[in-house]
Amino acid sequence: MARKPGKKYTSAQKQIETRDYPLDQAVNLLQKIKFAKFDETVEVHMRLGVDPKHADQMVRGTVVMPNGLGKSKKVLVICTGDKQREALEAGADFVGGEEMVNKIQSEGWTDYDAVIATPDMMRSVGKLGKVLGPRGLMPNPKTGTVTVDVATAILEVKAGKVEFRVDKTGIIHAPVGKLSFSAVKLIENATSLITAVLKAKPSAAKGKYVKSATLCSTMSPGIQLDVTDITAKEAAQA
Repeated sequence: MARKPGKKYTSAQKQIETRDYPLDQAVNLLQKIKFAKFDETVEVHMRLGVDPKHADQMVRGTVVMPNGLGKSKKVLVICTGDKQREALEAGADFVGGEEMVNKIQSEGWTDYDAVIATPDMMRSVGKLGKVLGPRGLMPNPKTGTVTVDVATAILEVKAGKVEFRVDKTGIIHAPVGKLSFSAVKLIENATSLITAVLKAKPSAAKGKYVKSATLCSTMSPGIQLDVTDITAKEAAQA
């Protein structure tokens, strides 16, 4: 049996009109209708006109949020030799080689937000697909998390690098900051994400690419977004 929405949620929902809001208006409204007692995460959800079952229509990529995410990410680096020292100096929270792979395999350990690995460790890291894959933590060269330049990769993650990937229903879900951020910072972050998703449009995608976009916080109802301005700017720069 579906749970009935609470009074505060219902009150917030009543303040949202059934229309598409420009991003600046949506952010201002989201901050106005907040009711939770904690600092909620703000997210953007985009329904795309792609079929992710086809490899040539997969949409994935990364974007570094210009204003961070308001949370320091815990980073695990799997590497050997001098790269371990480099990773520690760059601020990695956990560093190790085969012992880290064994710990994840034997304990199902996932107390970190991102995993970076050097190419020489991928033979071992590849065994962790069942643990890391479903959580979106598997290192990948396309997202810059398989690299010899571990210091840069760590700094990008710590600065607010977000990986986005379309799910099996054709939707991208990604955080863009905290509700306590200024409206300007949330708008800049959301614009960066939406622009990155537009740039990642596969050539095989036909018809309308962005079918809909929604802005919400952890506890709030969704606000439909009008992204035509961002789409037009991206098209003009292409």
